[in-house]
Amino acid sequence: MSASCYLCGGTSTTARKGAVRDDPSLAILECTACGLVALSSREHISDDHYANSGMHTAVATTMEEWLRTCEDDDQRRFAMLAPALTNSRVLDFGCGAGGFLRKARTVAAEAVGVELERRVREHWAQQIRIHASLAEAGGGYDLITAFHVIEHLPDPRSILQDLAACLAPGGRLILEVPSSQDALLTLYDNEAFQHFTYWSQHLYLFNPETLRQLATQAGVRVIAIQQLQRYSLANHCYWLSKGRPGGHKRWAFLDTPELTRAYAAALAAVGHCDTIIAHVEAS
Repeated sequence: MSASCYLCGGTSTTARKGAVRDDPSLAILECTACGLVALSSREHISDDHYANSGMHTAVATTMEEWLRTCEDDDQRRFAMLAPALTNSRVLDFGCGAGGFLRKARTVAAEAVGVELERRVREHWAQQIRIHASLAEAGGGYDLITAFHVIEHLPDPRSILQDLAACLAPGGRLILEVPSSQDALLTLYDNEAFQHFTYWSQHLYLFNPETLRQLATQAGVRVIAIQQLQRYSLANHCYWLSKGRPGGHKRWAFLDTPELTRAYAAALAAVGHCDTIIAHVEAS
């Protein structure tokens, strides 16, 4: 990290294998003291970066395609949280295309979002209430979700403090982030994946301990951290064989329900899933 570790203040780092796919000038550094993985600079993320669709390519995908791309994750999250969503006041922070909110509002007492990207708010203006800032959204929420958001934020600790302040008494915050211990990065040491997955928009990558430490510093209490495997055995086999993404589509014959569950459980048991989810409450 350019000066000191955001999380622990340490000044000793090691360079991770691989490269940032859209900006090779950025180094990928791992703190030797706490294990936080971070890019060497955050200066490329301006104040209006996300508002102006900066996380997309020069030609941003259409809203319809964005929603289709996220459908599997939106449905998974909805199924996981359905009991907590029912009859609750729900805020999805960094709601992206809004697909999860569209599902949540079918069972929640209230489901609103916060999203910096202007075109998302314009798209849903007549259907779903999506705010431009957390201050606009107010508080008193029973459930707040942040799916693949905090790794994008230059100062995630202060945002977690703000989110905790928006919870109703007994409310819960769900954080889902990509894992720095992804099997393709670490266990399998796949060079092609190491040059594909790092992205200039992901300023940090967390493991369970660094995510727990971040939550503690933000003054929230961690109830549980779970491992989740989003990508399948077919996807991993294709990376290991061909060095390219898309194996879950090209070699889908491998992904029987039984094998998919068993593979995910095996990776979870050794702490090498691609995603981690923290369930936290205000202290």
